[in-house]
Amino acid sequence: MKTDLTTPQGIFGMPQHLTVPIYQRPYVWSEEEQWAPLWADIRRVAERRIEAPDSPVSHFLGAVVTQDAAAGPVGVQEFEIVDGQQRLTTLQLVLDATAAAFEERGFTALAGQLGFLTHNGAMFMASADSGLKLRHTNRDRDAFDEVMLADPPVDYRGLKHDDSLIARAHEYFASHIGAWLDADEDTASARADALAMSLQMSLQLVIIRLTAEEDSQEIFETLNARGTPLTAADLIKNYVFQRLKAEGQNTAEAYARWPFETKFWEAEVSIGRFATTRSALFLGQWLVSRVGREISPRATFSRFKFYTEHEADRSMSDLLDLITAQAKTYQELTQLAAEPHADLDRVALHVYRMSVAQVEITKPIVLWLTSPESAYRPATIASVIDAVESWILRRRLLRLQSGDLGRIAAELISAVGNATDDELTPRVEQYLTGLVAASTYWPGDAEVRATVRHMHFYRRFSQPMQRMFLQAVEDWYRGYASGGPSKAGIRVHRGKQQVEHLLPRGWRAHWPVADAVAEAERDDHVHRLGNLTLLTGSLNASVSNAAWLGERGKRAEMRKHDVFLMNRPVVDDSEDGWDETRIAARTETMITALLATWQVPTGHEGKTVDRSVRFSKATTSYSDLISAGLVEAGAVLLCTDERWPEARGTLLAGGQMLYNGKTYSTPAAAARVVRGGQSGNAWYFWKVEGGARLKDLRERMLRERE
Repeated sequence: MKTDLTTPQGIFGMPQHLTVPIYQRPYVWSEEEQWAPLWADIRRVAERRIEAPDSPVSHFLGAVVTQDAAAGPVGVQEFEIVDGQQRLTTLQLVLDATAAAFEERGFTALAGQLGFLTHNGAMFMASADSGLKLRHTNRDRDAFDEVMLADPPVDYRGLKHDDSLIARAHEYFASHIGAWLDADEDTASARADALAMSLQMSLQLVIIRLTAEEDSQEIFETLNARGTPLTAADLIKNYVFQRLKAEGQNTAEAYARWPFETKFWEAEVSIGRFATTRSALFLGQWLVSRVGREISPRATFSRFKFYTEHEADRSMSDLLDLITAQAKTYQELTQLAAEPHADLDRVALHVYRMSVAQVEITKPIVLWLTSPESAYRPATIASVIDAVESWILRRRLLRLQSGDLGRIAAELISAVGNATDDELTPRVEQYLTGLVAASTYWPGDAEVRATVRHMHFYRRFSQPMQRMFLQAVEDWYRGYASGGPSKAGIRVHRGKQQVEHLLPRGWRAHWPVADAVAEAERDDHVHRLGNLTLLTGSLNASVSNAAWLGERGKRAEMRKHDVFLMNRPVVDDSEDGWDETRIAARTETMITALLATWQVPTGHEGKTVDRSVRFSKATTSYSDLISAGLVEAGAVLLCTDERWPEARGTLLAGGQMLYNGKTYSTPAAAARVVRGGQSGNAWYFWKVEGGARLKDLRERMLRERE
């Protein structure tokens, strides 16, 4: 290995071929992140040369790694670019764009100097050779060759690849360099001289030159942090093709099997606060499916390398075939799940539901189950997906923490990966039902029902999540879950149906009630699950806040135009109106539908060893006391502080409180008014008339839940 600090003149000054390998990522530098800062640095150096021609001025661009290759047929030395192709490509574009700007303005000699750094002379060119010193062999080749070989002035709009980053970079530099040269006609010649000298001699790079025998991958990994950061997929790709090359494989043929060079795989996705490409995400998930251990996105490459070198026990060529096959399945499932009207099998339906829930941790399980090496029957795969999805979505219904679920999903693969087809489902269920920590357990029916029964469902979940849960209820009515009342042939389509409140949020206009207690009761029911439904967009717009009864009322319009089975019982059972009692009853039915959609094994209760973590003073609300049956809505609350012996109010549904004719969101808000704006602990401040303090009721509830 030889290391030198050099300049563009030193790098490009001799006849050569600098080759970007076919497996390296395409050009990704952009105006905001790289082009504009680079041009600002070049301009600064050139202007400094004009101001003080004899002063030393330079700008360091970073490091480039090349590796010697065999000499070409006419004796031109060839180097393969191991790292730094983004930087070298941009330098070539800058040099060529500047030469074009010089040529347009009559600075022919200067243009020739720069052209010598980008093009080999005719005597070094074979018959079909483009003459370019830098050669792309990946998908950027056509765009790079086209713009670099175009005659000045370049007609960018006439280029076949005018929308490529390569062409846009060339145009950016040409336009800015031209504007800078033309800024002062009297100094244009001096500016051109300074710019030419700066580009050739003042930009500095470290060149690390490897012999053909040295390990280029190790150097490549070490320099990963420069320029635009490489993703795990970029690192893995370079490593894969280095290994293929060492195995004697034809890397050009192997590259044709590499699946990740499309917009689908290059799309950016976010995992929490971590942004990456879909290809990097997939490769991490694929690796988890192989090793059965959770892997941080930042550790994907190092773990992949260890797996292939020490655990896989197969050639890189075989691994590439496996990765390619599973990537194809992954893409097909992802795209199928995104089609609203597609007929989804159980796995694709799971992918759809997890995409709505923004859950990625089950993808390794999907990859494990659908691997070409898997011998599991479709029915077995479906039953495993049923269990895993129930575990995830029951916890989501209860809004339990999810930070530890990725580890469990990964370790599930390791725990049951050797099961036969007959053994698999029981072992998966046994594993999930055996989870007893609050951070990972599988909730039982009773807890889900008790929690969702009084939940303000509309406020607790995003619109996509509400829609997905309501679609599951509609599918239950169509017979697609155990106990569904009918069978309509197909699942509901997964388009963006409108989530509608049957009792409207603006109910006061057409749905008046007698007093504040009844208002609170209605407010407490309006966002519950049983008051939500799906409607088509046009129907929703026409009936949104209408009265329930009447010739043009909401019920009549739904009877005429609605297409969802879940709404037929609503219409049939509400001839005399829609109210809180019917909402509560429908909530119970819809919870039954959700529990039947996401079932647990018979007898599973979802008990945990640390329930106190889930039920604590910090997480208990006033409405929980009502839900637990320890106090009724409408109970009179008295002040326990002797300074305000006359303070009293009424506890309303949803944990609201009526005090002095005004409704407050909580007893704490009412207590603050009593105290004249001062804060305090309302659990101690109020007691039930003829009964206990709210504090004592809370402690009783927590004891009963242990």
